[in-house]
Amino acid sequence: MRFLVRFLGFLFAAGTVVFLVGVAGVAGAIWHFSKDLPDYSQLQDYEPPVMTRVHASDGALLGEYSKERRLYLPIQAVPKLVINAFLAAEDKNFYEHGGIDFTGMARAAVLYAQNFGSNKRPQGASTITQQVAKNFLLTNEVSFTRKIKEALLAMRIERAYSKDRILELYLNEIYLGLGAYGIAAASLVYFDKSVNELTIAEASYLAALPKAPAVLHPVRNRDRAVERRNYVVDRLLENGWIKQADADKARKEALNVTSRGNGAHIFAGEYFAEEVRRDIFERYGEKKLYEGGLSVRATLDPKMQVMARKAMVAGLVKYDEASGWRGAPSKLDISGDWGVKLADVKSLGDIAPWRMAVVLETSDQSARIGFQPGRELGGAISKVRQTGIITLDGVRWAKAASGPAKGRTPTSVAQVLAAGDVIYADPLFDKEGKPVEGQYRLRQLPEVSGAMVAMDPWTGRVLAMVGGFSFDQSQFNRATQAYRQPGSSFKPLVYSAAMDNGYTPSTVVVDAPIEIDQGQGVGVWRPENYSSGKYQGPVTLRNALRNSLNTVTVRLAQDIGMPLIGEYSKRFGVYDELPNYLSYALGAGETTVMRMVTAYSMFANGGRRVKPTLIDRIQDRYGHTIFKHDARECRGCDAPGGWKNQAEPQLVDRREQVLDPMTAYQITSMMEYVVQAGTATVVKEVGKPIAGKTGTTNDEKDAWFIGFSPDLVVGIYVGFDKPRNLGRGMTGGHLAAPIAKDFLKLALADKPAIPFKVPAGIKLVRVDPKSGMRAGPGSGGLLEAFKPGTAPPDNYSVIGVADADGRMPQQGYPQGYQQGYQPDSGNIMRPGTGGLY
Repeated sequence: MRFLVRFLGFLFAAGTVVFLVGVAGVAGAIWHFSKDLPDYSQLQDYEPPVMTRVHASDGALLGEYSKERRLYLPIQAVPKLVINAFLAAEDKNFYEHGGIDFTGMARAAVLYAQNFGSNKRPQGASTITQQVAKNFLLTNEVSFTRKIKEALLAMRIERAYSKDRILELYLNEIYLGLGAYGIAAASLVYFDKSVNELTIAEASYLAALPKAPAVLHPVRNRDRAVERRNYVVDRLLENGWIKQADADKARKEALNVTSRGNGAHIFAGEYFAEEVRRDIFERYGEKKLYEGGLSVRATLDPKMQVMARKAMVAGLVKYDEASGWRGAPSKLDISGDWGVKLADVKSLGDIAPWRMAVVLETSDQSARIGFQPGRELGGAISKVRQTGIITLDGVRWAKAASGPAKGRTPTSVAQVLAAGDVIYADPLFDKEGKPVEGQYRLRQLPEVSGAMVAMDPWTGRVLAMVGGFSFDQSQFNRATQAYRQPGSSFKPLVYSAAMDNGYTPSTVVVDAPIEIDQGQGVGVWRPENYSSGKYQGPVTLRNALRNSLNTVTVRLAQDIGMPLIGEYSKRFGVYDELPNYLSYALGAGETTVMRMVTAYSMFANGGRRVKPTLIDRIQDRYGHTIFKHDARECRGCDAPGGWKNQAEPQLVDRREQVLDPMTAYQITSMMEYVVQAGTATVVKEVGKPIAGKTGTTNDEKDAWFIGFSPDLVVGIYVGFDKPRNLGRGMTGGHLAAPIAKDFLKLALADKPAIPFKVPAGIKLVRVDPKSGMRAGPGSGGLLEAFKPGTAPPDNYSVIGVADADGRMPQQGYPQGYQQGYQPDSGNIMRPGTGGLY
């Protein structure tokens, strides 16, 4: 008995020693692995990389920019269904354990022992807290060391943070495939929905993804993805979180995903979105752009953007098709499955309704075409093969652009198309504008390009921008990056300088040949009007601008001086520096459409400085406004206690007055005359008050029109990227103005016909449109705008040009030159001054 007691005592002592040694060992291990554990306190201030989102003025999503597609969603905003789905799939006891699920660990250990030596990856037993520790603080290394550190960190995290905070970090950090991080981004990427719109089946599929998002791809591995999704549905039912009927319905639901791209999400908004991206990058840098979670409200009007693109594309295509058919850009072997071969040909995805197709067979009356098949989410080529017919009506425009048949209208489809030709086509419309079922029209990518900008003249907000025919074809934004000569569209700035320095719209200037000695061996410059050899003699400045007379503008610039014109061009932002050469008064310098539209905005708004912007407001990830374009002060907008019949709020506009409001109106009135009776009369079809000016550069390389209504400015240029002649007669009035007309008819369709506002101080006097003198009673004429003290007299006193008999000389006048003035005796005559200048 004593022996037994002694033996038991020995066992107890030994056990105690072993226990103490074990405890010491565990404590030592914990101490060892705890020495270099990451600092988990950083989770408190963790700011994950969050995508920047850009919205149009109406709230529609314009673009998303990120390295990791993530939207941070507070736990309070996550629906209970979504939370339960992830708990069912990953950690159903999350709200009960202290960071480690010992039952799960035991199960994983048994499986590890069973699979030892089989090269199978060990099954994890990580709780959500452990996954947070791994994802935020550790690596994906498969080792016992990492698992021990993960467990230690999990316990510490559980003591430091609430369960909801831990779950919030997890749901926003996990990678769920297709570039989506976190549940908010994944919901958009897979289903184009916000998380509160997800069905049970959709939430279950997202919850199934953390284990292996690539393996559970919804297209490549659809069956396995559905199986895993249904497993999550079963766990939801088993835990009592959904009803049997809901589970049955969810299992039967098809796994349909809606792919969502990274590019612009508004049709025709690609150039605009890219310009916004560049702006944010320049302001805040790459990290803020792609990881800062900025919320950007852009100025884009999506409806107006579609109108702008429609008008611009139609104008470019009309010009290009008039030049003839240049032939199919490429050929394809159509033997076998032509769809697979055509799918590999790069096509433009932003020129809908145009679609790439291949010609399958031709005859005199028609050609059968096969359209490029689409691709599924996994990249697989769709098995659907769609075909159509191009009839003779669909190729009637396609005159040969070169060769013996140049300029001839085709009499058969086979003259234009051959089997294997890779082309573009879009639906054919009848005379009533209805699509003809199954029939298509041949299309050709235009060689010519151009740009358009539409702006609010009062705020500088860019409402629409077209940077070229196709962003997929060329990301070069011709609205902001292409520096071109504006030609005569620059002349209103020259006239503004004149109006501010004693001239009036009725000032008479001689339109006649002029020679300028440029000095330093450069030679003599002889500027000519567009219709060379034809001159009008003495003309008012109003008529000179209406007919875009170059010699008048040169004489005007010579009189007021190029340094003054250079100062005005800098003030309006058209040029940074303008050389003191008279040719620059005719628009020989290079500038952009955006700059020209901004300058014209200052005419439209009464001379206030305008700073163009594509962004209204930028907010950081916390909703704090870090940029706002509108810097005007609103006095009285903050009304503590609500409305109590106080005075209306007042907007205080401290922007610089760059031009006298009366001068701005005079120029506006003169440009309105350009539209009513000058080089831009096609724009008159808009049926609303429009002012504007055309521009055509030397050798007709570029065609411009900048115009505006009281509340909208639009600028357009058309030209080749490598400047070359557009063709005889291809002027701003012929090419650019019609595009502006088409756009303005759409953009102003629902707007009232508001006249341009006459500023205080302007005196409207009826004058003779030819002479600029006051019109006699009942003689008609037009209302001219004069500043105080500049109204014309009833007649002119002209000194030093008549002969002894009081008659004007009749010799030495160019053909078409009006009688009454000698070209050699003077250039400019100001009413009421008594002489020529």
